[in-house]
Amino acid sequence: MSCESNNATPPSPAIAPGAELIDPAAAARTTVIDPRLPALVPGFDAPFFQAGLAGYSDAAMRIIARRHGCPYCVTEALLDRTLLAGGRGFAKADLGELEDNIPGGVEDQPLAGQIMGCDPQEMADAAVKMIEQPRRALLRARANEEVAPPDDLRFASIDVNLACPVKKIKAKARGGHWLREPEGAIEILGAVRRALPDHVLATVKLRRGSDDSPEAERNFFRIFDAAYDLGYSWATVHGRTVEQKYIGPSRWTFLRDLVRRNPDRVVFGSGDIWDVHDIFRMLAYTGVRAAAVARGCIGNPWIFRQARDMMAGRPPLPPTLDEQRAVLLAHFDLSSAVNGERRAGMLMRKFAVRFAAHHPRAEEARVAFIRAETCEDWRAIVDQFYPHAISSRGSASAAEAVAAPH
Repeated sequence: MSCESNNATPPSPAIAPGAELIDPAAAARTTVIDPRLPALVPGFDAPFFQAGLAGYSDAAMRIIARRHGCPYCVTEALLDRTLLAGGRGFAKADLGELEDNIPGGVEDQPLAGQIMGCDPQEMADAAVKMIEQPRRALLRARANEEVAPPDDLRFASIDVNLACPVKKIKAKARGGHWLREPEGAIEILGAVRRALPDHVLATVKLRRGSDDSPEAERNFFRIFDAAYDLGYSWATVHGRTVEQKYIGPSRWTFLRDLVRRNPDRVVFGSGDIWDVHDIFRMLAYTGVRAAAVARGCIGNPWIFRQARDMMAGRPPLPPTLDEQRAVLLAHFDLSSAVNGERRAGMLMRKFAVRFAAHHPRAEEARVAFIRAETCEDWRAIVDQFYPHAISSRGSASAAEAVAAPH
């Protein structure tokens, strides 16, 4: 999922008859990473990753996820015209801020930059500008005598969003609406791939169709096949339609049939990954090469650690209160560094609902976090609900492990 919705369905299983018979632990132990992934993107060493989430997946969230084992992240979708305008004048475009969508330091690698728009040439120009953005940040920092970021930061790939069910702009298609207009979608894919240097990967995010009609399915396959023919390295396919938005279950049956029909293509799956077991159910049931974790990782970076533990034959232990404390403080500090303290105070309220779900007094913790606005408020609530040395497992090193790069 690349765009959020206030009307999203609560966590529920995907449409996948027989998936309930899959033993996630056994599936995890036998899961093997497709060697094409680390060959295409050094560091992409596990069959799961953090999807782009509008309003959530800035550098702070991505870095916390990486510190818990996430091998690859995608920025939230950025409108092509926002990029071309330098990030100004599009506050109501319901997409991410430019500053949130550039690599957040050496820890924030490898990273895909996701773009969305209406016009093939503007999308191509925006893709080129996006891969230049880290370099521009470096030059600005040097000119202002600020601490400059490393000069080797870059996007590992540019991800074209043909999935998000956002509103049209002046009746023009963008995001998932292009699934109704396959010729226009293919024009965009071709323009972006031709504009990018050969060494920069191009990937695409799709939904399984605009709706459930036969025509929508035909349109999907025209776009899907064209992407690979144009040189796209993989497609991430969401199991819901554009018409569904985020309401109702996704269809893993569609993903399974898609992979069977295209055994030699790299296909990723998205939709209804709510906990670590769902990652391995999806992989085993559908055969996709990696699972995109979206809403299931909001306030739950431990899902990535749990997934690596399961692949190693270890049980997926829930986070201790000490581990929760360490992540809450580290995430707030990173968000303050990325967004400024005031904005971090507002942004972290959205995460609080999901972080608090792990606490024994979840509702009390949730309400307290929602009221927090400053660093002092946040730390006081953490001290109240997550005092030091609650548990024996990892209590001495939890904070250090999360606060510092590995």
